[in-house]
Amino acid sequence: MKKLGFGLMRMPTLDPNDPSKVDIEQVKKMVDLFIENGFTYFDTAWMYNGFASEDTAKAALVDRYPRDSFTLATKLHNGFFNSFEGRDEIFNEQLRKTGAGYFDYYLLHGIEAGSYPHYEKFDCFNWLLNKKREGLVKHVGFSYHDTPELLDEILTKHPEMEFVQLQINYLDWESEWIHSREVYEVATRHGKPVIVMEPVKGGTLANVPAEAEALLKEREPDLSVASWAIRFAAGLENVMMVLSGMSNIEQMRDNLSYMKDFRPLSEDEIALTHKVASIINGQIAIPCTGCSYCTEGCPMKIAIPQYFSLYNEDMREDMAHKGWTINFTNYTKLTEHFGKAGDCIGCGQCEGVCPQHLPIIETLRDVSAHFDN
Repeated sequence: MKKLGFGLMRMPTLDPNDPSKVDIEQVKKMVDLFIENGFTYFDTAWMYNGFASEDTAKAALVDRYPRDSFTLATKLHNGFFNSFEGRDEIFNEQLRKTGAGYFDYYLLHGIEAGSYPHYEKFDCFNWLLNKKREGLVKHVGFSYHDTPELLDEILTKHPEMEFVQLQINYLDWESEWIHSREVYEVATRHGKPVIVMEPVKGGTLANVPAEAEALLKEREPDLSVASWAIRFAAGLENVMMVLSGMSNIEQMRDNLSYMKDFRPLSEDEIALTHKVASIINGQIAIPCTGCSYCTEGCPMKIAIPQYFSLYNEDMREDMAHKGWTINFTNYTKLTEHFGKAGDCIGCGQCEGVCPQHLPIIETLRDVSAHFDN
């Protein structure tokens, strides 16, 4: 397979306030373009795009192409079952929603210290192997967000897992929170191929500070800023696939332009990405990827990722001289549909599911102090 996968997580929508209102016709065009260029890997999950991602996979992909012409991956998330029977209820519904008949890759979703005991309690690793024996799954693995030590423990206990999906990008490569390099090295040591998620860190590495962009454009004026992030991840020796959550057909065209005939970064180019990472880390206030896991169960319906994005933009501005930016207006528009940052009641459900382990409650207070006043 070519190394670029289509992540059905940030698809184009018809309503910016409702991720479940997917622009099916645009997604169909994106799927067609993707397949026409020789790419076959599609990644979805139970709750992506407001629980509409798997239905979209059926409408845009499964119903329109022969089953053996594409590869489909989906996942079981610990937050949506609480019994042995619940595992099968979700799996059977995923088969119905996608119409796929079987899944090429199936993952236990978002394993970390808090969720791992849940997967063990309900014997999910053996359950997944049984699905493989039944022919309903071809390859078994899990996605992971935690320390290299815990990953080593899991892979030692469960050598039957065939692959690991990890957050890897040049910004998080040496992060003390994400541990991109260290978890990649653990997976490699265990002989497990890696699928990369968040290579562009939710768009952060497509919209870098001007100083960083100038460095990249000086080296490769015809390549997009985002291309550096995708190529960094795809060039790692043990990486089998890099997922990109493409939100429009323009992003897809850009990705295909350099991934169709993939050329890894040179050593000098890798060094340049580390320099760019230093610049970005010096300016970014909240390292949020916009995955929206935090919003699904928020009792106050706070648009956490959107507010964090607006806050990050303002923190890159010289607020002492500007005082006001368009982000204040954008924030106000969002509060017409969602709770304000200051409405947070501190229940903590968001922090329990955040793959980036962000102090969301505390950070929402900062966002509220900035925008609500």
